[in-house]
Amino acid sequence: MKAFLHCSILAGLLAVSAVATPGAQAAGYPDKPVQILADSSAGSTPDVALRFFAEQLTKIWGQQVIVVNRPGAGGSVAARAAADAAPDGYTLYQPVLSTFVSLHPAAPNVPLKVPRDFLPIGFVAENPMFMAVSPTLGIKSLKELIEHAKKNPGQISYATTGIGRLTHLTGELLQHEAKIQLQLVPYTGGPAHAMSDVATGRVGMIIEGYSGIAGAARAGSVKLIGSAAAKRLPEFPDVPAVSETIPDFVATGWGVLVAPVGTPKEIIAKVSDDLYKVANMPELAAKLGKLGSYTRPMKADEVTAFIHKQQNTWNPVLAEIAKKQPKK
Repeated sequence: MKAFLHCSILAGLLAVSAVATPGAQAAGYPDKPVQILADSSAGSTPDVALRFFAEQLTKIWGQQVIVVNRPGAGGSVAARAAADAAPDGYTLYQPVLSTFVSLHPAAPNVPLKVPRDFLPIGFVAENPMFMAVSPTLGIKSLKELIEHAKKNPGQISYATTGIGRLTHLTGELLQHEAKIQLQLVPYTGGPAHAMSDVATGRVGMIIEGYSGIAGAARAGSVKLIGSAAAKRLPEFPDVPAVSETIPDFVATGWGVLVAPVGTPKEIIAKVSDDLYKVANMPELAAKLGKLGSYTRPMKADEVTAFIHKQQNTWNPVLAEIAKKQPKK
């Protein structure tokens, strides 16, 4: 009887301990460095914005927040690594728009769905795509580029940061809407290599977030001819919106923060609250705005609704583009 009672008490204590574990983990979280996996290359626009956020979270938590770049396979490499990570809050993940919406899925791990694949935490930043041309082209505006491309189908090449990324999708959308044909040149190492090729004229055009081409644009190595924001941006008054030439043209990238399925809800709530605080910092918004990225504070449930809306917006567009592409 005493043995039975002893076992019962022990089982009860173990059960209480198991129930209390998530809360106990959240109470001391984080007590060691946190890594954020990114499916974008170092130096790319989503990477630059994420590092600003990581810096502020490091200050709030008193623990180092480390950005780990895992680009490749249309975001599938980072997605797989994040999905396989322990759901303890010490490995988080920043997927971007093209990881949720893909013209040609590069691997079975994408496109992602939330909350099936990952638990949403919050919004990092959004960034409209910018279009810039090599000075060697002698083109000064998007209208001139479209006219030249119509006369010379397939002769103007454009650089992107990979197949299936938003930079690529924006180029596909541009060709579809303007009824032109461009030659795709994808790069996998971020915008730096692509920029040198555009500046020297080996490639005629690049599509990228502003922070990835800012240095070259300021130096005059490339010429900005349009931003794919809904309207002309106040930070860039001399850069026309693409919609001024192609009505309703919008291509804006974004990054969100998610966690592996099974991460304690208390940790999700804490990270979400602190990320929200960072996104509301005026000084951070000012820094990002100068780089063509914009904060958009959201809680976890808002992120889920936002992603689903973006998928519903882009999927019909991509399906239409895919139908008009030649069969291989």
